[in-house]
Amino acid sequence: MRWENLSGDGSAVNPALFGTDVVSRTFNTPEFAGITFHEVRARSIVNRVPGASRMPFEWTVNPYRGCSHACVYCFARGTHRYLDLDTGAGFDTQIVVKVNAPELLRRELGSSRWHGQHIAMGTNVDCYQRAEGRYRLMPGILTALRDYTNPFSILTKGTLILRDLDLLRSAAAITDVGISVSVGFTDEELWRTVEPGTPAPDRRLDVVRTLSSQGIPCGVLMAPVIPFLSDSPTQLRTTVRAIAAAGASSVTPLALHLRPGAREWYMQWLAKHHPGLVRHYEGLYADGAYAPTWYQRRITRQVHELAAEYGIGPTSPGTHRRVEVHPDRATEQEPDTPDCTQLTLL
Repeated sequence: MRWENLSGDGSAVNPALFGTDVVSRTFNTPEFAGITFHEVRARSIVNRVPGASRMPFEWTVNPYRGCSHACVYCFARGTHRYLDLDTGAGFDTQIVVKVNAPELLRRELGSSRWHGQHIAMGTNVDCYQRAEGRYRLMPGILTALRDYTNPFSILTKGTLILRDLDLLRSAAAITDVGISVSVGFTDEELWRTVEPGTPAPDRRLDVVRTLSSQGIPCGVLMAPVIPFLSDSPTQLRTTVRAIAAAGASSVTPLALHLRPGAREWYMQWLAKHHPGLVRHYEGLYADGAYAPTWYQRRITRQVHELAAEYGIGPTSPGTHRRVEVHPDRATEQEPDTPDCTQLTLL
């Protein structure tokens, strides 16, 4: 495993992200069976998003690398290559924990060089994955953001976010806080195979329901919509209806995209579970990581129509941030017309 001379882009040009005093641990508990945690001391925690990425935010905080949610399609799988770790099973079971994240964030927020820009979390791997139950990094992170009245957003599939409800409420009282839960579909059979380490979709919708009832608007990122597996009109209607019933402030679809690292792992899963779809995917994703624009437009139009039918209002300040990105320049999602605008994370 490579720790020395590791920079954000995997090169040796910039200072290393981590110190070399790494402690690797395994825990003899069922929820962490087969998982190794590599405890590191990060040298920085507020990360600037490269300008070429066209993301709708400039700064992120990621207390973990790798994710036990084990979503077979996760676009972040490729980042494990920087550590000479496997992007398949290794991404699911070799979790890097930045144990000094809360104290480091407080120091960086207090620096004269920091000017209170929006910070996005959960945009690479989930900050409320199972590891957070043991390491409890988010309370310190949220407290620092609140104390410095720094605006932030969180995208998660984890129900553990409810543990920090009081902190979220107190932060939302003094700064801009956006919360979004990812629920791409409600099909439990599909969930068990494609997102095996995540809470069930109905439990995630309970998070939306609870946050909304506590006065914290919560949107749903309907992601990913999976071609041929969760995109039929009936499936889309069922999912949007459940999202509306949970009290979501908005719903924004995002079609499956398959970046290098994720593409290979997902196609291996597809060949095992749905071999008849392999040729369809090879055709649909022949031009790269993203589904064709016509497909994205169709899905987005259908979801927007269903959202209107079920009374889900437009996105409001403090929840999602919408970004219209031309397909030739996008890194997360593409359509360039109002009827096919999709969310680029948060």
